[in-house]
Amino acid sequence: MSLSTTPRTFPAATAAVLALCWTAVFFDGFDVMVYGAALPYLLDDAHFGLGAATAGTIGSWTTFGMLLGALGCGSLTDGLGRRPVLVGCVLAFSAGSGVCALAPSVPVFAAGRLVTGLGLGGLIPVCIALVTEFAPAGRAALATGVLMSGYHAGGMAATGLGLAVIPDHGWRWAFGAGVLPAVVAAPLLLFLLPESPAVLRLKGRTAQAEAVARRHGVPAAAERAEEAEGAGGRLRAVGRLVAPGRRWSTALLWLGSGCGLMLVYGVSTWLPQLMRSSGYGVTSSVGMLMALNAGGVVGMLIAGTVAERFGPVRVSGIWFLLTAGVLLLLAVHLPVAVTYVVITLAGIWLYSASTMVYAAAGRLYPPSLRAPGLGWVAGVGRVGAVVSPWLGGHLISRHQEHWGFPLFALAGAVGATAVLLAPRLLRAGAAGPRQPAAPPQPAREPGR
Repeated sequence: MSLSTTPRTFPAATAAVLALCWTAVFFDGFDVMVYGAALPYLLDDAHFGLGAATAGTIGSWTTFGMLLGALGCGSLTDGLGRRPVLVGCVLAFSAGSGVCALAPSVPVFAAGRLVTGLGLGGLIPVCIALVTEFAPAGRAALATGVLMSGYHAGGMAATGLGLAVIPDHGWRWAFGAGVLPAVVAAPLLLFLLPESPAVLRLKGRTAQAEAVARRHGVPAAAERAEEAEGAGGRLRAVGRLVAPGRRWSTALLWLGSGCGLMLVYGVSTWLPQLMRSSGYGVTSSVGMLMALNAGGVVGMLIAGTVAERFGPVRVSGIWFLLTAGVLLLLAVHLPVAVTYVVITLAGIWLYSASTMVYAAAGRLYPPSLRAPGLGWVAGVGRVGAVVSPWLGGHLISRHQEHWGFPLFALAGAVGATAVLLAPRLLRAGAAGPRQPAAPPQPAREPGR
């Protein structure tokens, strides 16, 4: 997809911000997906001694670190700014990958994945906030789709590296490659990425904020109330998210996000092992993770474009349902070629269904609640990301792998229901209860 200067895409300054954030998200996707790509080989390493149940727990520790990172980075940006926090996230998950590569034991490896998760969890919300802020009016959904395609490109790179390197050189080399972001991405972000005008205004640097906004073609609007009031403003905004009239739609968005991330991290972590348990070879099983991410790249670009025409709520709901359908197909042993096609379709719909929940939240919340609303949708949704790796490991350790894809399909159906119902309940809450009509007053007789 071109990032040219035409009005239908992005101006050059916006494209530069998008490209830098895309690079960061690429490495985020690499360090997330490398665990799933290396997992079959890790489980086969008798000397290291990693079992399926423990592997699932480590996957949940990673996503728990991502939950902490996602919730913590929002506060850090107030004092430090988005650019330093983004660089810190890259350094954190690079360091965690280095620990995993050198880990002498399973507990040390688990600690490395926890540190990796802290950096991974903070990065994507900050990148989405930056790209959304610098995107031209009406281009936010498309910009988010382009941005998140980097995640799946990184996943494809991790899987390709796993297929090319791990069989001959061992799984440690794949995690060693996860240190590269500290060398490649961190300097680019530190020296080339502009700071957010919104954060600059919050820190009282109004002139600099206006200069950055002019240079990148961003409207230099007045700061939002919750930005001006800092943490107190954010807390009051959270209260408004769960106030009567909005609480049920907020809860449904949280549920939809949780289902989406349960699919993303459950399937990404366990797809090779589930396919291997179904009788496919280890090389084919890991290669299917690449097909999943290839579909994810295409799906992000398609979803961003389609959502601008039909709305992110409808697209997210339909994509969830399509994901549920293809995951049920994977519960049946199919020919390898057909399985690759089905998994590619799953990637097209699965990842973008989850991402479009964020776009739906941005559409449903008013501007004054958009930032805290997105933060809580992403943060609460991480619960699904924490549960799903553990669930996959629990099923495999008990030899109940046949329940894996049906349970993930159920998450897709629940996610679709939640997202499609959210705007209906929001409209119902905004309308409020109807007041009964006043009874007609009897007409007075003349002279009374």
